[in-house]
Formats: sequence, C-alpha cells, structure tokens
Amino acid sequence: MEFDLRGRVAFVTGATSGLGRHFAGVLAKAGAAVAISGRREDRLQTLRSEIEAAGGKCMAIALDVTQAGQITPAFDKAGSGLGPIDILVNNAGMSADGPVANISVADFDAVMATNLRGPFLLAQEVGKRMIARGQGGRIINIASITAFRVLQGSATYCISKAGLAMMTQCMAREWARYDINVNAICPGFIETELNDEWFETEKGKAQIKSFPKRRLQRPEDLDSTLLLLASDASRAITGALFNVDEAQSL
Repeated sequence: MEFDLRGRVAFVTGATSGLGRHFAGVLAKAGAAVAISGRREDRLQTLRSEIEAAGGKCMAIALDVTQAGQITPAFDKAGSGLGPIDILVNNAGMSADGPVANISVADFDAVMATNLRGPFLLAQEVGKRMIARGQGGRIINIASITAFRVLQGSATYCISKAGLAMMTQCMAREWARYDINVNAICPGFIETELNDEWFETEKGKAQIKSFPKRRLQRPEDLDSTLLLLASDASRAITGALFNVDEAQSL
C-alpha cells in the first residue's frame, strides 16, 4: 500500500540523526513538506540539502526541545515557510544509563526534559493550533518497548517512555472530538547513535542473541507504521501504542 502525503506539512524533532533523520526522508518521499528540527544546525542543513536534491520540500529549524521558549517560534517559522502543521513526529530523545541508586537529579531531569516534557509541550502547542484551524491532524510519538518492560540500567529512559505512552492516550482521548489522532510507535532495539557502542560490547552482542530473531531492527522496519499513522488511512486509529519490535517485548 502506498501512502500519499502530498499537501501535508510534517514537523520532525530530533532529525539530526538516527530515526528522526530517517523519518524526515520517508515523509518527504511520500510527498509531505517537512520541517526538520534539532540542535545541530550543520546536520540539519545537510539533511535539508539531501531532501531537496531528491525533489522534496524541506525547512531546517534549530530547536532544543528542552527549551520551552523555543517551541512556539519554531512552529511559527515552520508555518510561515511551509504552511500549518498537519503531522508532528515527536522523536527527540536521550538516555542516561546507570543503576537507580546512582542516578543524579541532573541526569533524571535531563532525560525527562528531552523525552517527556519536551514532547508534551510540542504536542500541546501543535494541538492548540490544530484545534484552532479545525482540520484535525496527526501526532506521532516515538516511544519504545521499554515503556512496558524493564531495561536494567536504563530506569530514567524506561520511566520517560512509559510516561510518553500514557501521554499519548491522554491526548488521544481529549482531542478525538477535534479529529486529532495521537498515537505512539514503540520500536524494539534499533542501532542508533544512542546505543551503537553498547551493541559492539560482548554484553551487547549477547543481548542481540537473546532477541527472538537474533538481530537488531532496521529504521525502515518502522516506515509502514509511520506512514499509516501520518495518513488518512489512520482515520479511526487514535490512542494506539504500536509495538514494532520483532517480538522483542514478548
């Protein structure tokens, strides 16, 4: 099934690397105009050039999701350059690993600010705009299977993703009447800049062998779910948490 997003505007956070970078390209290929955001402006400009070279429409916007004061101006800029936002992909994330007893207040706050408070404020602001516009919209939060299962040594990450999953359902229930669909994708383990060093260690390799398919997932494994949730095909889908994990959570 092909998904046509022509005429839609998507805003992707954490687009400088990993899944966010991949998602931006997928949405652009499907026809959406894409606002890409992140903290590393050089990487944003590189991605913008790649998307435009492939025939897509793209705008790069510097944004630190932990800074609440940057969110409204970022959406204003995207709106001026591309048009009102139809699709928000809340992808920005980070981790601070270690035993629970050793987690500092600073590390805890940093993870929550990036993985939970930032996505909440982004969704809140874009939701207000979608309600005022009266044409509905799509919000796609990138959670994790760690929202539902413990990953030892990553308590703050697990807690933040569990919060993001519940946030998804709270917003979905409240905004259903406005035709704003809010869903979450919960990937399994995909090699990214957050974890690539770990999976090169002996313990990381052992973890991979413990997975049902004995492999890491690929970013493109999420493409069909992303496009489904961004498109009109998901008209009746809201408040759903999609495990896309090759049975890693079972």
